[in-house]
Amino acid sequence: MENMFDLLEQELDVADAPNAQALIVKEGAVEFNNVCFFYNPERPILKNVSFKIPKGHTVALVGESGSGKSTIVRLLFRFYDATEGEILIDEQNIKSVTQASLRQSLGVVPQDTVLFNDTIYYNIRYGRQSADRTDIEQVAIAADIHRCILEFPKGYETIVGERGLKLSGGEKQRVAIARNLLKNPTIMILDEATSALDTTTERNIQASLNRIAQNRTTLIVAHRLSTIVNANEILVLHEGEIVERGTHSELLLNPKSRYAQLWRQQSEVQQQSSTFPSTSSSLLLPIIIENTENVSNPINRTNQLVDV
Repeated sequence: MENMFDLLEQELDVADAPNAQALIVKEGAVEFNNVCFFYNPERPILKNVSFKIPKGHTVALVGESGSGKSTIVRLLFRFYDATEGEILIDEQNIKSVTQASLRQSLGVVPQDTVLFNDTIYYNIRYGRQSADRTDIEQVAIAADIHRCILEFPKGYETIVGERGLKLSGGEKQRVAIARNLLKNPTIMILDEATSALDTTTERNIQASLNRIAQNRTTLIVAHRLSTIVNANEILVLHEGEIVERGTHSELLLNPKSRYAQLWRQQSEVQQQSSTFPSTSSSLLLPIIIENTENVSNPINRTNQLVDV
């Protein structure tokens, strides 16, 4: 208990400015202007990162692990302040507005969706507490999860279990998408939202993500390049710097570019997976069952351990 009180008494690393005003969002345009960030000056995480996302456009971040993609997202949410440079939303510096109003304007579908050990209804409604059942069912339909929910014995009153363990990966992602549609943010962040899913489930989820990005300013942290081919701009990061930028087709024009090399690598892996199915399919069967959207009675299924 003493440790809890000590934690509550700690000063915040990021605090609102004394005269902070609420963020006023009209367009939802995002701008990073020469942003630098580091914990240790000798090891910079981001170096002079600059880009703009106009209203309704989609920008994707690509790069190896540790290149700075997730740091950009954390800075946009103002979990940390940029060491140098500025981050603007509709020409307002996010340091000059309240954190509550900033985060109210942002929505995120993360790689690992956090669900509460409560009903599906509660988990979707968490996006906007004032929503009624009609609102929740409408966003569930838009996220392509409504019919699946109705197949559960208790429908929307189904308890999802700790961290949503009674739902498949695809089902959890669709609940997260529905939650964000309910929140209806102006700016949407998709943080490697499909990288942990199998290819079939990913295709189904991608259709829902495309709907959520319509008419919204969208920032995508991409793992699989096939999900960002229609982005208005793709930024390739390496060691904290933007080393390439352009559309999918523009970046492929240079066969020696990092993006083109990564595209070829992923395409080859995909072709090998299609040409040579796993020889140990019996070992993978429990995983396939766990990630299949239309399994019978998914709420009552038993988790199976795989001994590989």
